[in-house]
Amino acid sequence: MSDCYGGRVQLPDVDGREDDDECFVPLSPVLLDASGVPINPVPALEFRTTGTEGVEVGENVNKPGREQQRLLVKGTGKVVGGKWETNGNFSTGIHGQEDGGKLGKKRRPVTVDTSKAKTSLEALKISIRQLKWKEIPTGRRAPCDIYWNGVSFLDNENITSGQVNKFPGMLEISRKINLSRAVRIMQELFPVEYDFYPRSWILPDEYQQFSTQLRMAKESDAALNPTFIVKPDGGSQGEGIYLIRDPAELRPAVAGAPARQAVVQEYIHKPLLVDKLKFDIRLYVLLKSLEPLEIYIAKEGLTRFCTEPYKEPSQKNLGHVFMHLTNYSLNVHSGNFVHSESQSTGSKRTLSSVLQRLAAKGVDVKRVWSDIIGLVIKTVVAVVPQLKVYYHGVIPPGKPGPACFQILGFDILLMKNLKPVLLEVNANPSMRIDHEQEVAPGVFECLPSPVDEEVKVGVIRDTLRLVDPGLKRTSSCQRRSAGADEAAAAAAGDGQVRKHPDGVPSPCLKQVFPKYSRQFNSLRLVERIAALFVRFLGVKGNMRLGPTAFRTFIRNCKLSGSNFTMASVDILYIDIARRWSGAPPDSREAGMSLQAFVEAFLYLAARRFKSQTPREQAASLLDLCEAQLESPTAGPEECRSLSCGRSASRGVPGAPKPRAHIQHLGPAPPSSAPLPRRASSQDCRRAKPRSRETHAEN
Repeated sequence: MSDCYGGRVQLPDVDGREDDDECFVPLSPVLLDASGVPINPVPALEFRTTGTEGVEVGENVNKPGREQQRLLVKGTGKVVGGKWETNGNFSTGIHGQEDGGKLGKKRRPVTVDTSKAKTSLEALKISIRQLKWKEIPTGRRAPCDIYWNGVSFLDNENITSGQVNKFPGMLEISRKINLSRAVRIMQELFPVEYDFYPRSWILPDEYQQFSTQLRMAKESDAALNPTFIVKPDGGSQGEGIYLIRDPAELRPAVAGAPARQAVVQEYIHKPLLVDKLKFDIRLYVLLKSLEPLEIYIAKEGLTRFCTEPYKEPSQKNLGHVFMHLTNYSLNVHSGNFVHSESQSTGSKRTLSSVLQRLAAKGVDVKRVWSDIIGLVIKTVVAVVPQLKVYYHGVIPPGKPGPACFQILGFDILLMKNLKPVLLEVNANPSMRIDHEQEVAPGVFECLPSPVDEEVKVGVIRDTLRLVDPGLKRTSSCQRRSAGADEAAAAAAGDGQVRKHPDGVPSPCLKQVFPKYSRQFNSLRLVERIAALFVRFLGVKGNMRLGPTAFRTFIRNCKLSGSNFTMASVDILYIDIARRWSGAPPDSREAGMSLQAFVEAFLYLAARRFKSQTPREQAASLLDLCEAQLESPTAGPEECRSLSCGRSASRGVPGAPKPRAHIQHLGPAPPSSAPLPRRASSQDCRRAKPRSRETHAEN
């Protein structure tokens, strides 16, 4: 606004984009005193706003000597700051062209490091181009806003800022055995809510249990002849999966002593069929942050079809993988596989096309979607405690580190009665948007896959939009300016990103948590147990609880007494920690893992609150422990002299062995993301957690 002569300028919006608002500055010279302050009145700035009926000036910008001014544009809620300069001009702090040209601070493009993206690179490149962001294809020393890793959090080492598309530990936690153990704990506490996961046994540890239970079931019902599916723990793309009807049919590689670990599950023998073919759903889920927990589900997914008409399993067709297994990587080698050229045909189709066919037959598709959303949220709730512990071990409080987010692939099967069943969770779902086709014997060519591109590019693009650092800063400013109730209401909204001004399609990701938190917060008991676990871990980023820390936990929570001495505490610790020390086989850390601690905690809860259900027992003991730790008089020295005589009378005398349904649970790699904690004893003194800005989005 040179010399305040007339002109029209564009006012930037609060998000940095130019808007339609016009500021008209009337022609009028300005007289200055010796200090450069205007001495004659300057006509008020006149604001004209496209699409509004009128405007008003929030403060008198013409008052001499006023250093800082704020202009409010009526009807838009925009506040533009400015000040008088020594040359007599009123400066809004906007830099750009003069004499009525468009003025606005151009936002620095978001930078995305794609050097480790691997198979998701093509879809990622398309997404970055659509958003008009900047790709860093070879990496650089200067920090980037976003790092897109191909496999795990450790693909890029020494990242201390920005955001990474992987959580530390997610790759280990999503393995079949660890997922089964996490869900099994929740099934113990919430049997009705977690009935979407097939009954499972871990091999070879639970081989005898599996054989005994199957034999007893057949003895009680001679007509019973169930089928089971065996899945190697570290297998992927359908490798090593097969069906059995008797434990004797287990292959030596699984049943032997140095066996490769596996999970054996009940086979769903009545799946929903489309065109007489069995299929499963690949649904993409974004875990945006752990603290607070934010979950998004893609509105569009993929359906992967078998290539041989389905028949219920029999001894003759157990080996027909193209009939029973829906894995794309297996069926693509079938002679009946049809590469999809449209969304509703072929061996891979969009989820919406299948739901439309079901809706045409009278199926309540909204109910199906609701059940699927519930399954996803419950599964994430089951694995989040381990993720938080794992994050604590990799990036302890006070240590610089990036924020994390991750796209997960949920494989879901619909039963004939339309009930969804969880098959597995993939930490690295394929984001390829092409497919290999055999154009000659032994000669393959990569061709575009329209169905994959339609679904996967949208998921990646909208994930980037949700973790946009500029959007994050804007939302935090809005929260600071809004009241607590308004901020909570905004956080509980649908979580969808505003439509991009340059024509980027509407978001395909829908927020389901915390949007539906009221329905599922009661399931987060294990997270509270994990908070106790992390509280007593120590300050060195440990992921296992030592015997001294376990004794401190017992003392500070006042769980010992005449009926449960510290000697009994030591025996309990040794018994549980020893049984969990063998899984996973590559674990060399000593101590008690999170899942072993959960077993010990549930055992203690059952002793103290015998007449309650397991869920009530855990909740009651949590309330007791949290109350004791909140008590200002609680301390390690005082706790040594305190007993639990009044509450011990409600438990079982002595120290019985842990319950059988927990005994067979083995340990799992701990999880990630720091939990709220407070200083306990000097033995377990912790560093202060990092500021919210550092790890809130983790």
